[in-house]
Amino acid sequence: MLGRVSTFLHRCAPPAVRRCHMHDILFQIHPSVSEALAENRPVVALESTIITHGMPYPQNLSTAQEVEAMVRSQGATPATIAVLQGRLHVGLSHDQLLFLSRSPAPLKVSRRDLPYVLSRALSGGTTVSGTMLAAHRASIPVFVTGGVGGVHRDGENSMDVSADLTELGRTPIAVVSAGVKSILDIGRTLEFLETQGVCVATFGKTREFPAFFSPQSGFTSPHNVTNAEEAAELIEAMLSVGLQSGVLLAVPIPEEHAAAGEITQEAVRMAVAQASEKGIRGRDVTPFILQRVSELTQGRSLQANMALIRNNARVGSQIACALSELQRHKRGGASPPRREQVVIGGINVDFVAKAETEKLLFGQTNPGSVCQSYGGVGRNIADCMARLGEPALLISAVGADTQGEALLSHCSHMDTRGVARIPGHRTATYCAVITGGGELSLGLGDMDIHQQITAQYVTQFEDLLSTADLICLDGNIPVSTIDYVCSVSRKYAVPVWYEPTDTDKAPKPFLSDSWRNLSYTSPNLAELCAMNQTLGLPTPAVLPGEVGEVLGCAVALCRPLLEHLQCVLVTLGPLGVLLCGEQEGGAVRLSPRKQPRTHGLCAVHYPAVPLTPGDVVNVSGAGDSLAGAVMAGTLRGLGADDSVRLGLLAACLSLASPHPIAPSLSAQTVSLETIQSHAWPQPSCHWIGQ
Repeated sequence: MLGRVSTFLHRCAPPAVRRCHMHDILFQIHPSVSEALAENRPVVALESTIITHGMPYPQNLSTAQEVEAMVRSQGATPATIAVLQGRLHVGLSHDQLLFLSRSPAPLKVSRRDLPYVLSRALSGGTTVSGTMLAAHRASIPVFVTGGVGGVHRDGENSMDVSADLTELGRTPIAVVSAGVKSILDIGRTLEFLETQGVCVATFGKTREFPAFFSPQSGFTSPHNVTNAEEAAELIEAMLSVGLQSGVLLAVPIPEEHAAAGEITQEAVRMAVAQASEKGIRGRDVTPFILQRVSELTQGRSLQANMALIRNNARVGSQIACALSELQRHKRGGASPPRREQVVIGGINVDFVAKAETEKLLFGQTNPGSVCQSYGGVGRNIADCMARLGEPALLISAVGADTQGEALLSHCSHMDTRGVARIPGHRTATYCAVITGGGELSLGLGDMDIHQQITAQYVTQFEDLLSTADLICLDGNIPVSTIDYVCSVSRKYAVPVWYEPTDTDKAPKPFLSDSWRNLSYTSPNLAELCAMNQTLGLPTPAVLPGEVGEVLGCAVALCRPLLEHLQCVLVTLGPLGVLLCGEQEGGAVRLSPRKQPRTHGLCAVHYPAVPLTPGDVVNVSGAGDSLAGAVMAGTLRGLGADDSVRLGLLAACLSLASPHPIAPSLSAQTVSLETIQSHAWPQPSCHWIGQ
């Protein structure tokens, strides 16, 4: 009855009211985006044709997630825009990204296509013009894409001109791109933009207009801006004057990828010539050229494309943050202090060899697969935190070699300003041999460079360390560096989290009184024993295996550490985790206390999320995902239950990924909403005493 009354009232309403109602139905803004906009925080719009038409699954999904992670790591909120089942969405959840990436026949949705796609309840990826329109409706001033469309070759006869250019001429949005592809007529494209009244500027030291894969096109931009602040001032001027045209900011491909870009550029020239020889024209030209370029470069064009898009996202996010700060200053509002955290630890190239069988036969070749990924405990934790929207400065060291370059390129969504590049040293490498069931059988590491993360090197970051909300150390760094950071912690009352990494390194802070300045640590049971042994405390000769005995042993070993530490998070593998610390409201208090402890101690056991052996692909980053997500929850001020469940969920996602930190980790996939949708095993609380 209520539904029929609502329908009747809607039909009887004035046309303007009906249009408003339809707008609410057809145009939906994700809560994270609407919240950021309401609080005047920076938001970056992202198009979705790269997902639907840019590359195949699962590369399209992982690229979209990497780009969103890059935006978050720079302090902005990503808003990927797409049409899903007849609704224009500004900001997508993980499930919506997955749906879009797997759609069998998604449409390419430009401005002209929106009425049809919305009216027929269809789905598709928005082009530059479609995304600009939606972003402007949502009041998002900065939009990042790969490259914009342009005037096609022979466009003076065919009249084949991209709608992106006319949209730039009538929508006041700043579009951050790598210019236009060289398969287009760049000269006529720039002329057309001038006619449309579009302000074009190259981001960098020169006015050279980039041609997507190449930093040089042979054409010059009318203007240039050298940094994010100048770009923000340009955009603010455009918005303040009330121009109804946009700004195109052209970002050259990064220098480290320019060589690969030139190879791709040469392949583009060959493909264009072949298209002409074969008489391919019109709408068939672009698909042919893209296919031929991929074949000619043996897939390297895709890697250059992804690097370019990540760089655009980094630059665009910095511009959005600078614009937000500039607008806040003009309003006279005080800028809230930005939360800072620091991770100091190992970063390395991983080689993961996974056997097909549960048992390995030594002395002969075992069937299996070998893949390369990027790890290191410190890197993994910083990666996890960046993906969850709590980016941390990573302080580490790599060699001045090709592996170090590749590693830093892969970590472009993270804050790696603190990673030293040291000539004459090899970038750390680690080889893990994993059984068919996902368990580590053997590990080999070349980690000597981590000894270069010296106290002397870290002292240059003391200003940041002294004001950080949290510092995380892993056991790979030298004892002297740990001692130095603990002295900073004592002097400035900064919480420190220690991730021990293995039984040999777990005792490092406990060789002196440095451990008394730690706030958190996350050992497994064997590492917890090593810590106690270093303090001269009794430990069991053999670690127990039954659940009750394991929990009792862990509680007893945590008790002496809690004389000084805030919390001890004991990882128990398939048995889950045990969180020990000060009791508060029936749970463990995670936030650091400023006064002496007034409550007793307790331990809460959180059972692991049940997984089948087939779900486990790689165990190397599960503990780091757990720790990083718990830290992210703590920094947000969440309680122990929510923070630990965020950690368990992050660990599950990484267990199912070939990478130490799953690319699917994000503020959407690991959130309060996602943990509330799970049926979690009930935790059990154990009283420790005073």
